[in-house]
Order: sequence, then structure tokens, then C-alpha cells
Amino acid sequence: MSDNELGLFLRTRREGVTPAQVGLPTGPRRRTPGLRRAELATLAGVSVEYITRLEQGRDRRPSPQVLSALADALGLSPAERVHLHRLTKAADTGFNCMGGAQPQRDVRPTVRAILDRLEPAPAVVVNRLTEVLAYTEGYHRLMAPTGLFTGTDTPANLSRFLFTGPDARALYPDWGHVADEMVATLKQGPFRADPHIAALADELTVIAGPAFADRVETIPSLATATGITRFAHPEAGALRLAYEILDLSADDDQHLIVHLPADEATAAALDRLTGRRPGALRAVSG
Repeated sequence: MSDNELGLFLRTRREGVTPAQVGLPTGPRRRTPGLRRAELATLAGVSVEYITRLEQGRDRRPSPQVLSALADALGLSPAERVHLHRLTKAADTGFNCMGGAQPQRDVRPTVRAILDRLEPAPAVVVNRLTEVLAYTEGYHRLMAPTGLFTGTDTPANLSRFLFTGPDARALYPDWGHVADEMVATLKQGPFRADPHIAALADELTVIAGPAFADRVETIPSLATATGITRFAHPEAGALRLAYEILDLSADDDQHLIVHLPADEATAAALDRLTGRRPGALRAVSG
């Protein structure tokens, strides 16, 4: 599998910017999605050959000035700029932020107390392997009917469930998008330099095949921290859940994922599912 994450990130972002967004004429005949390399080179003030070297992985250490010019030309968000900087640091294999640390599976009492106060919202704590470590009762009531907690996995694993669960594709109407985000999440960080994530990736490559492996080759390692997930829930029906992914401390190496109803119909359905009085969960918007 390719380890050229910097090149992949730059190419996908280049292809996602339209000429009109940067004040360039579209022209009648364009075979390239987004910007051409020559157009990006002109906007960033570098040569086309240098853009090619970066995208092909033949140069992985652009200067801060070049990074800034590329970020400006591509209109990167603050999170994307930070990620771009991290990708250049990852080119130096002499240091791994995780070291030899085992995946953290102990959840601090304070974090568990926060989960208690989030009831009845579906909320879950996962580690870098996407293992489910702790959750609210609201999350269990949401996910238990889907089969997440069924089987031999201890703890349950969101990635394994998504790519190998028999009912996962039926659960997520936008399964392809959810799968893209899951792969981006796994790739964020050392990925195959981490033996634990590498073992999980090997397993999913064998079991899920191209549905996983092709995404590893084409999806950049930058997952969104907020959004809306649609469910075709086996008991509650159609749901739209807004989510927020909150990073815990680096020592925890864990994330807190909180779901809230994105519309009134979902709020009412979750109230029925959790057995709470109507209005226990309010819909969020915007």
C-alpha cells in the first residue's frame, strides 16, 4: 500500500477545488477534475515539476514557505493546514509520536463521569483502533439492535463492524461515505507504522477486500470531526444523528463521540428507543 500520504492529500485537495473558486476561467474542455497541476503551480508560485514531485512522493519535505503558499492556493481550512504540516513531519521515520504504546483501553473515571452526565444522548469512547471502550446507556440502546455488540469481539470494534458486519450496509444508507470517514480515521497518525493498526488493516484487507483496501489507497488521512450520520435503524426507523468527535488527552489516546438528534423526528424516535419522556433529547440544527 502507498505510504505517500502527503502526495495523496495534495492531489485530492487540488482535484476538489474548482477553477471558479480561485478566480480562474473554467474553459470548455477540462478532463481533469478541479485544478490542473499547472494552475496550482501558478497560484502557489512554484514550478509544475515541483507539484508533480510532491504528488508522486519524490519530494516529501517542502519548506514552510511552500506549504503556506500551497495552503493559500488550495484554500485549506485551519484543520487542513495543521494536517498538511503534520504530513511533512511524518516523512521523517525516525520519530513516532505513539512510540511503542499499547492501545489504551482503560477509561479514566472522570471521562466515565462525563458519559454519565451525557445521558440519554448516545455517546461512546473509542481508542485509535476504534475499539468501543465505554458508552452511555443511550448509545447501547441505539447500537445493540444493530449487532455491534453481538459476536466474539471484546471490546466491540467500529471498523470491524462497519466493514464485516452482515447488517452494516443496511444500517447506513450512506455506507460509502461512512466507510471513507472510517478509513481516514484509521489512517490519521502512524497507521501501518503502528503494529496494532497494521494488524487490523491487514485483517480488513483480507476480509473486506477492495471495499477497504481501495479506500486506503485513495482516501486522505483527515476525517471530519463533525457531521450528520443517517441510520436505517432496525427498531427506530430512519434517524439523522449529528455527531461531534472530541479528542481526549494525548496520554489517553482516545476520542469521545457524542450523537444528538439532527431533527425533531429523530429526537422523538430516540426518546422512544431509550424509554425517556418526550423532549429528553432536543434536536440540534445548523
